[in-house]
Amino acid sequence: MKASRLIALLLLLEGRGALTATELADELNVSLRTVYRDVETLQMEGYPIYSERGPLGGYRLVEGYRTRLTGLTKEEAEALFLTGLPGPATELGLGSVVAAAELKVMAALPKEMRARVAGLRERFHLDAPTWFRGAESVPFLAQVAAAVWEDRRILVRYLSWEGESDRKLDPLGLVLKSGLWYLVARSPRKVRIYRVSRILALQTTDQTFIRDPSFDLASWWAESAQDFERSLYQEEAVLLVSPRGLKELELRMKGPASRVVRESLDHDLPSALASRGWRRVHLPIVSVEDAQFELLQLGKEAIVESPRSLHDAMTETINSLQDLYRSQVKET
Repeated sequence: MKASRLIALLLLLEGRGALTATELADELNVSLRTVYRDVETLQMEGYPIYSERGPLGGYRLVEGYRTRLTGLTKEEAEALFLTGLPGPATELGLGSVVAAAELKVMAALPKEMRARVAGLRERFHLDAPTWFRGAESVPFLAQVAAAVWEDRRILVRYLSWEGESDRKLDPLGLVLKSGLWYLVARSPRKVRIYRVSRILALQTTDQTFIRDPSFDLASWWAESAQDFERSLYQEEAVLLVSPRGLKELELRMKGPASRVVRESLDHDLPSALASRGWRRVHLPIVSVEDAQFELLQLGKEAIVESPRSLHDAMTETINSLQDLYRSQVKET
């Protein structure tokens, strides 16, 4: 509280000129003694505050002094050091810029607040990539970022699942998702998503493009991500699931599947299972192969009813595992 109050006091003096101790106490909702103590603290820290006597007197900042903290609260200053951006900023070619900005913010903060935000880095760290996957090589990321910022058309050699191809793109924005960089760009046909690591070559042209003023990157990404998720789940599996299996299923499933698990529970199932709290679940799946891998992790906590192809695939895998373990026991 004290650090934010000191900043508020400085900003009041910067914005309004001279203020009496009584006026400051009213604005900050503190006692006169607290105001005197805060002013003394700031003066000891080197902030040029002086007092004038008389009817027009009060506390002032030296003419021309600027705190460089206009509008920055304690929480906002702390948030600057919790954004997790140094790593991604370095990839974008902005590492030195972020470092310089942090140094300037630190230099502008009171001593007490500098100690607080410095301690944040010792206690919090953001590691965006997922487990068991190394960072991707993105050699053209800085060039892509520059083109995005300058609204410059780019020519890229891109590797998709169809193979390599040359494309002319209007780069609209960059998105960092689960440690991977994606470019949202407009081609002659439509706005699409491109994985930056799959750009094999890039040339920035002298041509600029005009942005659609109604295009909002965050909104477009959220809607496109939902459409992509929905497009993946084209089939449905019906399962009988135990209470423990249901909890596991809700933890493992992602996207639309996790929502459907919560919303599609059915009570109509054999009495022997119903008495033990089992439920019937209608679950969207990407494919039989994908679902088989996921559902095998539930072990004896789930039974596949349909589709028949998934039921048979699960049965075949379970029988093969059983034979494998039995043969191993015989050999030992």
